[in-house]
Amino acid sequence: MPTLRLALAQVNPTVGDLAGNAELVRRWTRQAADAGAHLVAFPEMALTGYPVEDLVFRRSFVAASRAALDRLAADLAADGLGDLPVVVGYLDADGPPQVSADAEPGRGARNAAALLHGGRVAATYFKHHLPNYGVFDEDRYFVPGDTLTVVRVGGVDVALTICEDLWQAGGPFAVARQAGVGLVVTINGSPYELNKDDVRRPLVSRRAVEAGAAIAYVNMIGGQDELVFEGDSMVVAADGTLLARAPQFVEHLLLHDLDLPGAADADAPEAGELADGMRVRRVRVGGDVPAPAGPAAVGGIVEPAAEEAEVWQALVLGLRDYVDKNRFPSVVLGLSGGIDSAVVAAIAVDALGPQRVVGVSLPSQHSSEHSRSDAADLAKRTGLDYRVEPIQPMVDTFLANMSLSGVTVENLQARVRGVILMALSNQEGHLVLTTGNKSELAVGYSTLYGDSVGGYNPIKDVWKTLVWRLAKWRNADAARRGGTPPIPENSIGKPPSAELSPGQLDSDTLPDYAVLDPILIGYVDGDLGRDGLVGAGHDAADVDRVLRMVDTAEYKRRQSAPGTKISMKAFGRDRRLPITNRWRERS
Repeated sequence: MPTLRLALAQVNPTVGDLAGNAELVRRWTRQAADAGAHLVAFPEMALTGYPVEDLVFRRSFVAASRAALDRLAADLAADGLGDLPVVVGYLDADGPPQVSADAEPGRGARNAAALLHGGRVAATYFKHHLPNYGVFDEDRYFVPGDTLTVVRVGGVDVALTICEDLWQAGGPFAVARQAGVGLVVTINGSPYELNKDDVRRPLVSRRAVEAGAAIAYVNMIGGQDELVFEGDSMVVAADGTLLARAPQFVEHLLLHDLDLPGAADADAPEAGELADGMRVRRVRVGGDVPAPAGPAAVGGIVEPAAEEAEVWQALVLGLRDYVDKNRFPSVVLGLSGGIDSAVVAAIAVDALGPQRVVGVSLPSQHSSEHSRSDAADLAKRTGLDYRVEPIQPMVDTFLANMSLSGVTVENLQARVRGVILMALSNQEGHLVLTTGNKSELAVGYSTLYGDSVGGYNPIKDVWKTLVWRLAKWRNADAARRGGTPPIPENSIGKPPSAELSPGQLDSDTLPDYAVLDPILIGYVDGDLGRDGLVGAGHDAADVDRVLRMVDTAEYKRRQSAPGTKISMKAFGRDRRLPITNRWRERS
């Protein structure tokens, strides 16, 4: 029984940075080779970054991807790594884009994996199952492959698959069983969402049993616009037993020695059609490999973090990569003394360090003394760059020249604050962070071009009740590690308020968040209608009130900043509803 030392490179590529991503592959391949690996695998489209979206339609980008792949194969050989088989995801095409006038049936752009060996592209595989739900639009971009590539490495038949191939029964994994492979390598760009590991882990085991083969699952990490990838790479035995599992949200090389069945037929020809219209293509690279030297490589099993810790890591990584990959030097946000801005500030400091975070107190005549002191307290706790810019003189100038009253004056205050933050952004180069939570976005509880102004929103997909939980967890975590809790207890405990009028509280306009959030979760995340929500036990009057607010706020959400996705259905990429829409859930 051959023993292969597998290396799963859980790395953080950047979309469009072909040279940088290729260098990433070379660097981590060197680490794998130094550790005695026989096979190293990188994530889905690691060479181009993922998802590339409409870059697929640019023939220049497709050509650049293919050229970068050939160059990478040659560079690996020049690095003295040509004998180590390397699996890497990239963008390929065997015909014009499907949206072009010269499109050809069954040909077009391909979500592809390549096995590099001996200074060349030794084998390729095209993704078979193309997801077209949630954040995925792969039917828009790619043509599905119809051939399973089986590569013989060190006397073991290894099948190549890509991401969604794992999430659907049949197809490549059923064919892998018929082809008699000993190992399936699946490369992934699987975005994070809360509790996804509870689904992914048993799914990998089911596919291993279906294929009758061990599975090496490698996933990328990092932020890409709204998406964040958490890694969670793993090795699973043919009977579904978990053998090794990587940590979440960090780059990591998972090394594990795996005893695998040798290929049954030393001269197996390319097979014909096996299942689901798929064929098998067999490729041999190199010869037998020596047994791994030294102590056995045991990848270890890292259990996923607790819920709040997992979400916090996702939000920190999502913000850090958005800022750094877009080359912003720093961020600026308004500090109100409330829970939302406090949590965003703490996330920003964890992501970037206090020297790259500017927090601005923007008091008006309605701002309470505790709000000002709580903002200053947070700044002291975190060490961020703290400033105070009173807005009342500017508001008074507007009011001296215009006859305004009521909600208009409330919105004016929010918009003056937005103008100040954007001015600081223009003057000093900061990215403005907005601080509205998912509950507020859902019901439209925000001011366009006011508190909604900004280039990125770290808590856009975080319900208000979860914001409180995150704050309490972050403080407790700091205390556990002997540090200073970053968020003032008063910001956590006081009733939420926009403080745009005397004595104002969120509860003047909205149901209590403990009532509001479960209704919103059912309606937004679960797509329940009115009858389903009432049937689930929610008060009918509360349901009618909340659904009315959600339905009329779509135009605001369409103009909101991007933010890290952590739920099964985030506003924007996941939930797409028309602004002009007369359908309403009826009472």
